[in-house]
Formats: sequence, structure tokens, C-alpha cells
Amino acid sequence: MNNWNLQKYIQDSLEEDIAQGDITSEACISDTSRSNAKLLVKDDGVLSGVAFAKSVFHQVDPSMVFTPYLKDGDLIKYGQIAFEIEGKTRDLLKTERLVLNVMQRMSGISTLSYRYASELQGLSTKILDTRKTTPLNRYIEKWAVRIGGCYNYRNGLYDRYMIKDNHIEACGSISKSIKAVLKHQKETNRKAYEITIEVKNLVELEEVLNIGKINRIMFDNFEIPLLKEAILMTKKRFETEASGGVNLETLRQIALTGVDFISVGALTHSAGSLDLSLKIHR
Repeated sequence: MNNWNLQKYIQDSLEEDIAQGDITSEACISDTSRSNAKLLVKDDGVLSGVAFAKSVFHQVDPSMVFTPYLKDGDLIKYGQIAFEIEGKTRDLLKTERLVLNVMQRMSGISTLSYRYASELQGLSTKILDTRKTTPLNRYIEKWAVRIGGCYNYRNGLYDRYMIKDNHIEACGSISKSIKAVLKHQKETNRKAYEITIEVKNLVELEEVLNIGKINRIMFDNFEIPLLKEAILMTKKRFETEASGGVNLETLRQIALTGVDFISVGALTHSAGSLDLSLKIHR
């Protein structure tokens, strides 16, 4: 992802929590004390964030001993141990909350992504995430989507042209917006950047098909019968994507229309957290 730096993310997150120091640990625990901690699984789902946790521990102290028993993407059940970590007790305590916050969130997203991906077993349609992510946590959340078996769409506003209803309204029409994007592609040497255009009905679809020169057509909130007709009209000239009204109950029915992609904002904005716990013992 453009300009995302894992090391900086970890450092900024630790500084947010620690600031001038972990005063309770400084008061209670000797700076020479060493301990072992276990990551305990307290929920069923898909584990995610093990690689992240290892990066956190080793950024704080490269000499920490990290012993994984499970890996990212593993199906987990209550009572399992994901990993053990051995190091200075103070370091374990100051990394605990960052590791848990991120792993619980990532595991929740991966679990939901896995459930969505499982619904399309045997079909070629791919499930995409969206930009509906927590600010400054997009890389982490999209990482979790991949671990769960779904796919990343664009990372931000900078890596794909996506002409949506507001762009069309502001530009004046579908044809004007496509022409404007094609002109921008040429002037800025972004011809490698693909173009998606959103349509709300078959009239708009017909206008897009007459113009062409795009890569993907996104059908926004199309009912199943209308989506089937739209797919037939497109005749595989362009990639097709369904968006809106997607949930676990409607997902497979949408995919059976033959659409290439289904974008699901719920993968990130509606995922909960998986219950995990990091317990220290001497």
C-alpha cells in the first residue's frame, strides 16, 4: 500500500499508549524481570495478526523469543494457544494492548471474510473489500481481508479510477466523465490505472456500453433479475461488479448471475472482534 510503513505504525501506536512511560509497570516490576506470555484463543474463528504481533515484539526488543503454534489463516477454537513470547516483563506489558487490539480486530475481519468466501465455494466470482475502513488502519484491515480469503480492491483514491454517481453528477454526464478520465489518463501518464464506472440502471449501462473505453462496470443496488439482464447486455466486453444490498443471505444468489466481482463494505465496517488474551506467567 502506498507509503504505508509497518515500523512507523507500530512506533506511533506504542507512543500513543506509553507516552512518557508505563508508570504502573515501572512501579511494580524490576527492569531486569523476565517472563513468558501465551496468546490464548477464547473464541472460534480465523486467526489473524500473528505476523503483526511478531513484528511488534521484535521491534521493541529483537532478542525476544517468539514461538508460534498457529499461523495467520488457521481456523481456531476456544482453548488453543496461538503463540508464546519470552522477554523482559515490562516489554511484554507495554506491547500487550497493541498486539491484542490489532489481532482481535484483524481476526474478526478475517473470520467474517472467511464466512463470505465460503459462501461462494465452487464459483469463480471474487469478493472485494472497499475503502470503508478505520482511518489509518486500512493496511491492517485489508491485510486481514486477504488472510480470510477475500480480495483487496483499490487501496485508496490514488490507484484506480472509479467514476461514481457523484462524479457523474458533478461532471455533467456519464460520457463527459469517461472522456474526462481518459484525458486525465493521457495527460498524467496513468494509462496503466484501470477505470471502473458505476451505473444505477439499464439506461446508464447502455450509455456506458456505447462509449466503452473502461475496464469494469459496477452495478449499484441492482435487483437480481435486473443484474442478470445487465450481465447479458455487457456480453463479457468488460469486467462486471455488483455492489450494494450484499449480505451472507444474498451473496451466492448475486454470484450466480455470472458477475465477476462483488464488493462488500461489511467485510471491514461490520466485522466484530475475536476474543483473544495475552497472559503473562513467570
